Amino acid sequence: MSSPAAPPSSYLPTRRKRSIAGPLVLIIVGVVFLLGTMHVISLDQLGDLFARYWPLLIILWGVVKLIEHQQAQKEGTRAPGIGGGGIFLLIVLILFGLAATQASHVNWGQLRDQIDLGDGDFQLFGHSYRYDDQLAQAFPAGATLHISNDHGAVQVNASTDDQIRVTVHKRVAAERQQDADKWNSATKPQLSVADHTVTLNANTQGAGDHVVVTDLEITVPRKAALVIAARRGDISVVGRDGDVDLSGQHGDTTASDINGKVSVNMTHGSARISQISSDVAVQGRGDEVSLQEIKGNARITGEFDSIKLAKIANPVLFKSARTDMEFTRLDGDLDMDSGDLRATDLAGPFRLLTRSKDIRLTGVNGDVRLQNENGSVEVHMNKVGSMDVTNRNSEIEVYLPDKSGFQVEARARGGEIESDFKDLKIENADDNGSAAGSIGGGGPRLVLNNEHGMIAIRKGSSVAGISPVPSVPSIPKIPKVPDVPKVPEVTEN
Repeated sequence: MSSPAAPPSSYLPTRRKRSIAGPLVLIIVGVVFLLGTMHVISLDQLGDLFARYWPLLIILWGVVKLIEHQQAQKEGTRAPGIGGGGIFLLIVLILFGLAATQASHVNWGQLRDQIDLGDGDFQLFGHSYRYDDQLAQAFPAGATLHISNDHGAVQVNASTDDQIRVTVHKRVAAERQQDADKWNSATKPQLSVADHTVTLNANTQGAGDHVVVTDLEITVPRKAALVIAARRGDISVVGRDGDVDLSGQHGDTTASDINGKVSVNMTHGSARISQISSDVAVQGRGDEVSLQEIKGNARITGEFDSIKLAKIANPVLFKSARTDMEFTRLDGDLDMDSGDLRATDLAGPFRLLTRSKDIRLTGVNGDVRLQNENGSVEVHMNKVGSMDVTNRNSEIEVYLPDKSGFQVEARARGGEIESDFKDLKIENADDNGSAAGSIGGGGPRLVLNNEHGMIAIRKGSSVAGISPVPSVPSIPKIPKVPDVPKVPEVTEN
């Protein structure tokens, strides 16, 4: 007989308890963020607290797990594990904590300056509150006005009396009106007088790391000299008899109707200077420099994306890492960027040392010295002076007055020479060309050298790129056709 079946066992395995470490950490994080959204603590403070103290959450997690382990030993049960969800939460906490710590070490103001972001681009939380203010007082005769503004535009116009008047337009980034009012009070513009210097300080740093943007509109006697230093914001100056010294890091600079000297030092942005009765000097780096109607000398030094000049009555000097240019006067205009230079009606001596530019000069008077490579050279002379042109890897075209007198010495290595002047002796052989001779009884000496490109010496009456049109013989008169009866005469409309 088979033995009776054993009775079923009444023993059930002990169920592992769930850990409260993860939920406890989530509760603490949730409570802290709730305090932030209820404005009990600011979101800036919340971010700073998390960046500094997030490792405490891991410590708290470990303490809870240790207590649970000891409690399980006393009860003779298995201690709760971490679980997949807990591991994921722990990884996320560590990653976000490390990122927040690294972010807290970044100078965000300096980073914004480096990548040239606008004033509102870093305002992730809160609102923008606006405030207006007015300042006014007597301006001492013969005094110089110094203006300093770290955040905001500066606009200066001429006043009709001996007063300085300042209109303040301020924007404060904050989460609450109460905070904005406090930071507004701490950033009141400051106007002071010492000896022959009047100082206007926008005082945007009075709120610490909080974003405060202050735009200043100023009227001051026209005779006053002016010094402006702006870190972020546009500068505009109109109507000055005294000298003007402008420094801007991030923003456009505009100056017009100035009788004194104008000096501009810039880091980013553009400069537009016009109607200046004295010298103009621009240095630094930026997008565009535009000078127009300058009666004094013009000097530009630095790295700029484009240069635009028009009607400059005295010598012009431009110097960068790639281009060195100077000439005596500009009656027309000049437009230069990284790959092209176009100019009309300029007076020499003209000197240009550059590379990788297509150059076209029209209406040139006087001597020319030009050196280029990897770009074409085209020069149209109004009045022939001595010329020395050297180029590589592209063509040279020179247009001269039809009845002018000059001497030519030209050589093209790896290219040919063409000429509209029949008296020049030209030899083109073995992929090399040379030309020499005297035209119109001689005169200024033209030296043209090119490597891996042609040289064309044209008459000014010819159209650029098109050979002169040969003369057309006279067409004999066509005999008159007899009138046809009863056909009315046709007339032109």
